[in-house]
Amino acid sequence: MLESLKKVGTEIGKELNRAWEHLAEGWRELLSRSGDALTHFTKHKEIEHIEETAAGTRFPSWSLLAGELQETKDAIVVRLEMPGMEKEDCAISIEGNTLRVRGEKRFQREADDGVYHVMERAYGSFQRGILLPHNVDADNAKVAYENGVLTVTLPKTGSATAKRIEVK
Repeated sequence: MLESLKKVGTEIGKELNRAWEHLAEGWRELLSRSGDALTHFTKHKEIEHIEETAAGTRFPSWSLLAGELQETKDAIVVRLEMPGMEKEDCAISIEGNTLRVRGEKRFQREADDGVYHVMERAYGSFQRGILLPHNVDADNAKVAYENGVLTVTLPKTGSATAKRIEVK
C-alpha cells in the first residue's frame, strides 16, 4: 500500500511540474512578446468613484496596446490596437527616432445600477513610445484609424538612424 501511495505521489509531482513549466513558458512568452505593449493608464476621478462602489473590484492601471512595426522599402508602418477609442482621443508625434502615441480611453457606462464583478479593461490617459528603426519624414506621415486599429505610415528618409563616428 505504501509503495502504491509513493507511486501516486510521484506521478502527481510529475504532473504538477509539467503544469508549472507550461505556465512559466506562457508567462515568458507573454513578457517577451508583449513587454513593450504593456501601457500604463492614469485613472480619472470618475473611475476612482466607480471603483469605490464596485464590490472590492478595481479597474486595472495597466493594459496591452498590442502593435506591430513593419518596415517596407519606402516606409515604416506602425499598427496599434486601440479598441474602444475614437480617433479624436489620440495624438501622435515623432520625437527623435520615437513614435509617441498619447491618448485617453474614456469610461462609458450604460447603466448606473449594476455591480462589476470583473474589471479587466483599463481606462484613462496613456502614452506609448515606439522606437523606429529608421529616420522618417514626419511631415508626410499618413494616419488612419479603422475598426479599433491605428495605422501610422511614415515614409523613410535617405539617412540612416545610426551614424559611425571615428575615434581619434
